[in-house]
Amino acid sequence: MEYKLHTVTPQEFMPKLEALINEVQAVPLVISGNSMLPFLIHGRDTVYLSKVDSSLKKGDIVLYKRDDGSYILHRIYKAEENLFQLIGDAQPVIEKGIRRNQIIAKVTQIKRKGKLIKEKNLFWKFFQKIWINIIPLRAGLIKIYSSVKRIS
Repeated sequence: MEYKLHTVTPQEFMPKLEALINEVQAVPLVISGNSMLPFLIHGRDTVYLSKVDSSLKKGDIVLYKRDDGSYILHRIYKAEENLFQLIGDAQPVIEKGIRRNQIIAKVTQIKRKGKLIKEKNLFWKFFQKIWINIIPLRAGLIKIYSSVKRIS
């Protein structure tokens, strides 16, 4: 028997993912893209998305839907009532004006190289508490990180 692969577009997949998030405790999703470097690596790391049932705070990683229909996974830079400012860990620009109803899920843990990492992890805390506050230094630090990774 021969199997045919079917490619699913984000427009087809993400509404189904949204529904699944509302039904189960945590939904795994392999990272696609580089906006969350160096915390999350494209194709290697898996995030576990959960329904948002508590207040969101600075440093939380969330999946949200932009008004143009694109789905993005970024970190909360600032939370005010029902408006949020978000930024990717590898990005210098803060996206403002994200409404609470655009946020679909919160990342509650990640899987990296077969190991589960939760919010209490020191590496996670570094990005949640320190990295979020050093936006002007990020580009230089990412270059250094990339150079070290190539050497090793």
